[in-house]
Order: sequence, then C-alpha cells, then structure tokens
Amino acid sequence: MTERAHAEGHADEGAGTWSGSWVAERLGVGLTGDEALTGLLGLALRRNPKRAHLLVSNVLGKHVPQSPSVVHGHGVALGRRVRDLLGAEAAERAVVLGYAETATGLGHSVADGLGSAPYLHSTRRPVATVARAGGFEESHSHATSHLLLPEDPALLAGDGPLVLVDDEFSTGNTVLNTVRALHERYPRKRYVVVALVDMRSPADAGRLDDFAREIGARVDLVTTASGTVQLPPGVLEKGQELVARHETPATDPTTEPTTDPTTGPTGRVPAAAPSATVRRVELRWPHDVPDGGRHGFTPAHRARLEAALPAMAARIAEALPTGARRVLVLGFEELMYAPLRLAHALEQTVGGDVAVRYSTTTRSPVLAVDDPGYAIRTRLVFPAHDDPADGPGERYAYNVAGAGFDAVVAVVDSVADTPALHAPDGLPARLAAHVPHVLLAVVPSYVPGSPHAPERPSMLPEPLRGPDFSSYAPDEVGWLLQDLSDVTLEAPTEEREEAIQSGGAHYAESLPVEYQPSEQYQQLFHAALETSAARLARAVGAVTEIVLAERSPRPVLVSLARAGTPVGVLMRRWARCRHGLDLPHYAVSIVRGRGIDANALRWLADHHDPADVVFVDGWTGKGAITRELAAALRAFEDSDGITGFDPEIAVLADPGSCVRTYGTRDDFLIPSACLNSTVSGLISRTVLRADLVGPHDFHGAKFYRELAGADLSPAFLDAVSARFPEVTEAVDAQAKDLLSADRAPTWEGWAAVERISEEYGIHDVNLVKPGVGETTRVMLRRVPWKVLARAGAGADLDHVRLLAEQRGVPVEEVADLPYTCVGLIHPQYTRGATGADGKAVTL
Repeated sequence: MTERAHAEGHADEGAGTWSGSWVAERLGVGLTGDEALTGLLGLALRRNPKRAHLLVSNVLGKHVPQSPSVVHGHGVALGRRVRDLLGAEAAERAVVLGYAETATGLGHSVADGLGSAPYLHSTRRPVATVARAGGFEESHSHATSHLLLPEDPALLAGDGPLVLVDDEFSTGNTVLNTVRALHERYPRKRYVVVALVDMRSPADAGRLDDFAREIGARVDLVTTASGTVQLPPGVLEKGQELVARHETPATDPTTEPTTDPTTGPTGRVPAAAPSATVRRVELRWPHDVPDGGRHGFTPAHRARLEAALPAMAARIAEALPTGARRVLVLGFEELMYAPLRLAHALEQTVGGDVAVRYSTTTRSPVLAVDDPGYAIRTRLVFPAHDDPADGPGERYAYNVAGAGFDAVVAVVDSVADTPALHAPDGLPARLAAHVPHVLLAVVPSYVPGSPHAPERPSMLPEPLRGPDFSSYAPDEVGWLLQDLSDVTLEAPTEEREEAIQSGGAHYAESLPVEYQPSEQYQQLFHAALETSAARLARAVGAVTEIVLAERSPRPVLVSLARAGTPVGVLMRRWARCRHGLDLPHYAVSIVRGRGIDANALRWLADHHDPADVVFVDGWTGKGAITRELAAALRAFEDSDGITGFDPEIAVLADPGSCVRTYGTRDDFLIPSACLNSTVSGLISRTVLRADLVGPHDFHGAKFYRELAGADLSPAFLDAVSARFPEVTEAVDAQAKDLLSADRAPTWEGWAAVERISEEYGIHDVNLVKPGVGETTRVMLRRVPWKVLARAGAGADLDHVRLLAEQRGVPVEEVADLPYTCVGLIHPQYTRGATGADGKAVTL
C-alpha cells in the first residue's frame, strides 16, 4: 500500500471506533457523563510524571486536525452562552482571559461570541518591554508558569465580569490559582469559567462554590459537556510503564508512531525522504493588528482583522498547488487564533472542493500509537525555534504525518521565524518529509514599545569613503563603519583562537594579525586571477542581471563587509557597463551571533527605500550568515518598526545552496578570498566591542594605510571587469537559465557540515568551514586542524595546499566531498593542544 493510500484510509478505518478505546482497554481509564463526551474527547498517554493520561479534544484544533469552522464555532457558541448568562449590559463590560498554550484560540473564539469583549491570554514567553500584571501556576502541566502581560494594565483593572477560558476543567486548580492571584490585585464581583468539558471529580465539584463564598464573588461555569474520568488505582505507574514499553526509538526521527506488540503492526506510515519545497506566502498582515492576545486584543483589532482576512486567505489559496484537495493550516504553540481565522477564511474561499483542516504544534510530549482507537496516531518531532525562556527542547506536531494532506500551511509569528525553524531538522523540513507541498506564512509578532528603549540618534555620520578610508575610489563604495585605525586590536592567532573557543572572547572583539603573503603565494594569486577572471566576470554579470530582473530595477547594493565588498563593487561596475546605471553601494558590518549593524540599517532607511536594498556577499559556506541576517532583520523590525529590508543575500557563488540569488553554485576559487585586506581595499574585518562601539555608533574597522605597497584591490577589480565585454553573451544565457530554474535553497551545505562535524568528532558546526573561500579564511585567520580536499581537485586548491604546507596542516583527500574543500578549525583549542580532543600532546 502506498503512503498516500494508507493515509487516506486513516479517515475511514477508525469509523465507529472511539479514539480513547486503546487507553481504556489497557489502563482501565473510562469516561462517564454526557453522551457527547466520546465525540468530543479521545485519550492518549503523556510523558508527564504528574498525570498519565491526556484528554485529547477533537474540536480544539490542537492535537487533532479539525475543520476550522467546527473549532471556531464551538468557541463562539460558548461565548454566546456567556453573553446570555451575563445579560447585555454586563457582557459589554466583560473581559475574556484564555490559558496558554492550549486555550489561547478557544478564548479568542469565546470573545468573538461575546461580541464586544477585549481579550488577553496568559503566556509562557516573557517580553522584556512589558511589565507583569500577574502570574500563576498550572500544577499538572509539563510547563507550569503563566505570565499576564497586557500592554494596558487597565485591561484587568475594571469591575466588569472576568471570563476565564480553558479547554478542560479537570480539578479546578488552575482557575482557582488564577482567580486568587487576580482577585488580590483587581477584585470584582463576578467570574465566569468556560471550558469545552467539565471533568471534575465529585470531590472537586464543590470546591468552586466554596472558593466563591471565600472571596465574596459569584463564579459561574459554562461548558459544552460534562462528565468524570474514572482512574483505577496505580494508573500513573501503569501509564508510565505502558509509555516506556511502547516508546521505542523510531527509525525515522521525524515521525514516531509505535505499534502494539499484542496485535502486531498497525499500519505505520512509512517515513518519506524530504522532497517537498518550502515556499513563503506573504500574508500582508494588517500592521495595526496584533498577532494574538498575548498583550491584549480589542474589539477594534477584531474588526480590522475581519476586514483583512478575505484578502489574506485569497493569497494562501493562490499559493496552494493545483489539484490540492486536503490542506492543513498548522499554527504554532500559543499562536492559535491567527492561523485558526486564516484557516476559517481559507475554508470559505476554496469552498467544498478542498477539505481545510486546522491544528497547531505543541510543547506537550505525548506517546504516538498508530491505532484507530488511540487519539495520537503520529507525531513529528522538531526543535524549539522561538528561543524559549526555558531553553531548547523538543516540540511536536501530531496527526499530521500520514493524514493524506496535499499541502500544509505552517503559520508562525516573526519571533519564531528563526534559523532553528529553517534548519535541516526544523519544522518545515519535518513537514516536507511527509507532505508534498509546504507553505510558510509569518505573522508579525506584536511587541509593545518599551519606555526604556534607547533613544535613536538624531543624526548618524555619513559613510566613510576612499582615499581617506580604503583604497577604493570614493564612488565605488561608502563604508557605514567607524574608523578604528588608531586602536591596537590585533592579537596572535593562537591567542585569539583559545579565547574564542573557551568563551572568553567573541571573534569580533579583536583582529588577527594581517597575513603577509610570500612571493610564491602572491604568484599563485596572480595565476589564479588570470585563470578565473572570465569565470568571475560571468558570475558577476549573472547575479547582477538576476537582481535587476527580480529585486529592483535600481537596487541599492549593500555589501556585507568585508568579503562582500569587492563583489558589490564589481556588480556596480557591471550595472554601469551593461545598463548605464549608477547604483549606490555601501558596506555594512554583520557579526555572527551579534547580528547586523542596526545603526547602519537606520541610516539606509533614512536615505533609501528599504525595499530597494540588496545585501551582497562573496559566497556561501554552510549558510550561517544567511540565517544571521534573516534573524537580525526580524529583530530590527520588532525594535524599530522599520520594514521592507529583504533578507535574501545575493552572492557570486552559492556552493552551500543557501540562497536564491547567485551567479553560480560551483565551489571554485574566488581570488579575493586568497588575501585579506590587500584585496579588500586595505580594510580589516569589522569589529564590535562594547568599549569601542556605543549604542549610537557604527561598527568599527581599520584602514591599513601602511600596506599600500602590497595593495592588489584595484588590480583585482580591473582584471575582472576588463572581461565584461567578452562574457556578455555567456552572461545572458546563464542569467536566462537561472531565471527559469528552480533556485530554492536546499541547505545541502548545512547538512554536509553537520555530518562532517560528527564524523570527525568535532561536535561544533562553527568549527567546520566549507568551500574554498571559507577554507582559505581558516588558513589565514584561525588555527587550522586539517583540510579535507575533494579527491582530484585541481588548481583551485593550489593556494590552500601551499598555506597548509607553510602551517604544517595535513590535507586529507576525501571522495564524494560536496565541496571542493573543507577547512576544520582546531577543536577544543589550547595553545598546547593537538588532536580532536584538544588534549593530546603528539600528532
């Protein structure tokens, strides 16, 4: 049976089978109460030391994909019942509070049913700029701390009814903790507790009334259904034993269904190799509408969102693959309402021909068993990608693999649109292994402004230009940097490496001593330039033509200093030579782990349209700077509210398959990588150190005027641009082929680096530098351990072999290496260290 046929059979094979029967039969857990209970709830086993079972809602849209109209409709219906209970006057003064993470969307929907109620939900994501208005604990949960972070504290300070919404009312402890904490600060006379199901035991049923009398307030309860969970003695221990028995390591880490050893295999969905492409969908989310209720969501916000939903749904519908018949809109942890409403609007847009379903990812670890009598059939496992306060960890998407979806639209907020999301083991990659089409939609994270945010400088300095700063002509590039030429920043390479790897210093806080090439090495540089100048000219022309065709007819080139700067100058020369364009060109600093220079971005936004800015670099390795730039621009949007900068980098060579805009994906020698400042306008790499770079300063760099006699920067540029006329036809053909090709990044380089890191016992991808350019940097600026060279690699590696010989570094030939070469930085380096463990004293 094919995976698709098996998946489509899932919907039918469980017909008439309660999705809690597997747990009920093995643990003796049962549900009693309203007839609707078994339709609303299934059962699963959780990895939780406090509670063995999990009530899995079929209508909440968390673990079980469901029609968005059903999910939203249940919340709206509860809200209307609350409005009827309160009466029109009291309902007008009510505030709705939902619980993270599971009930954030349900609470929103209840507020929709009430009609005019503002909404707030608790959160487990602290926000530095927002003061806490309260907090409480959820004792049975795997993650207990809830924060209340309204932008306007007055939201909780009124005397109208407070409506508290959770997915289930099991013991009442969470609600009691909430009301007690809030009543001390904001006392009121009436509370309404809303839940899909009331599953309190008889012992717990009277506690709410007792508590209401204790605080002197009325507390009402509104639910869709009620009943109790029957738990036999020792159920926790039996549940833990059952989880341990069935949670065997999966052969495919992306999905972990298990089978029942008493009945044999239960139709496990076979894992598929990643094949789907991941495409972004630009929602054009209204800028004045928050992404959810973390800081408050008012009736005015709701009205603006309602007006914008049809157009956003239409953009998603247009991006869906032709012939898609089953589509999942997948939200993200606390971000439940935005994707729910998008899914609901999409459902209305596409009509009955397409089945739209909705669910979200979760932090909750649950056992997956591929059996129709069990509520969690499959799970996808991926790392957290929103820099959570409690540190890294696993996250999950349930019942997605094997469910027969033609496409998944993953919706995340911009805080979560991080390099971890796009890593080879991130959520889109996990989805792509099981679904033929994956779309990514990003909702801008709303973060209230901080009254303590640093003031923006009233005026930033104009760019530095040659000949006062750099050996480039003044019209070739403007440097958005500050001149630190008079500061001693150089340190011996071995001393820098030890400090960097020990965590005692960041690589951008000092500079390596500038490498002075030997006569033999300089001869290699000139030979390489002569051999590769035409090839470089073709790559320059191709990438420039793609930028002009796809990005902007008059782009503003912004090179990432310093490796990107010669490339930016050459692209500017091509645009002038071929099209008569005089393009602005600047160089800015970006630092791995620290981000891009925000003051440089502010200067650019003041002088140019951010949408015209094209960031330029020389080449890609594993894609670290690509990810760094994307994360930095998201952070800049959040801090400054300036949008429009495109994180897509344009590069000459993309051997790591990390970008869409490139001249070639071949890993070949770019001669500007052979040298340091003497082929980069005599400018050092950039510096970011707190005692030298203030909050209103550009990052720094040095101008090595004393090396003018050895400067090859103009010669390099002239040698390449002199070839422009002879490569015009080749460039036209190459650009045409690239513009019609599928250039979506595959991140093959990152996967290769991770594999090499493990195979060679390094266990740190930052110490693996793939490609000719990055390997050259290792040899010139770091402490190299060894060089891996593709078997048969020719003249492109002559300079690397010479450097290796000069530094006593072994070169190991490797068959099927995805790059021409890879440089390995000495792992766990100390100045007395050799060997992979950093401790051996002999080679």
